[in-house]
Amino acid sequence: MSTTNISAGMVKELRDKTNAGMMDCKAALIESGGDLEAAVDWLRKKGLSKAAKKAGRVAAEGLIGAALNATKGVLVEVNSETDFVARNDLFQGLVKMIANVALDAGADVDKILGARIGDRTVADAISETIAKIGENMTLRRATGLAVARGVVAHYMHNSPDEGLGRIGVIVTLESAGKADALKAIGRKVAMHIANSNPQAVDPSGLDAATIARERNVLADKAKAQGKPANVVEKIVESGLKTFYKDVCLLDQPFIFDDKKSVAQALKESEGEVGAPIKVVGFARFALGEGIDRPRDDFGGEVAALAGA
Repeated sequence: MSTTNISAGMVKELRDKTNAGMMDCKAALIESGGDLEAAVDWLRKKGLSKAAKKAGRVAAEGLIGAALNATKGVLVEVNSETDFVARNDLFQGLVKMIANVALDAGADVDKILGARIGDRTVADAISETIAKIGENMTLRRATGLAVARGVVAHYMHNSPDEGLGRIGVIVTLESAGKADALKAIGRKVAMHIANSNPQAVDPSGLDAATIARERNVLADKAKAQGKPANVVEKIVESGLKTFYKDVCLLDQPFIFDDKKSVAQALKESEGEVGAPIKVVGFARFALGEGIDRPRDDFGGEVAALAGA
């Protein structure tokens, strides 16, 4: 049957029957000559019907993947329903593949999903893996950083394999110094970011509304204590410095020597690197952050059954 003989109603009927995607349903009908049941079988053989039925389940486990070259790095988050799948070699290979694709395709999720690996897209590869493993999986997000002169360093926490983890960090250091020494300090800074979760490199990178809110809270507390206006302002400025030590990377106490700030540690490392060092930016992904997990999700069901 030709494409023109496949009606929208036929596609809708197959979609209602299988929950597969519209384009997949259309392709199935074309391949099966318009035979609805044959199209259902076609989708099942491709794993697409099975994948679609899984799509309603919450996927909040999985892995963060990282891929880097000399001057560019990316992070991706690929979610699964349970931690069991994160330990699966097939799933781990999928996450690595997606990260490597993102290194070339960029951090736009739609572009990554549409990028081709041989004769299939990344979206196809995800659907095929869903069909083989039997759990819903999603490419949730991606981000990338680049530096013109210097290095991109990374750190993966709770890593089951190279470039994979439950927390992933990439950081760009701008410097004309020795690449190996710069990479070593960059990894330490990435580890610090994984641990301390700063909001910005320095105060200039913080959202103005965030600073204003903190300023208002500090001022209102001081006023409530009956402090005069000139004292209130001093208390606010002192409080903001403490706030910056909590949320700004360069102001935070360095986890490898908390008597120094990250900025001081970098300054001391410049002698070893042989040139000034500037942190251009960083990105930190923690697995599942921000996902609204239901109380009784699939992972909980599996754990409950295992306990029983």
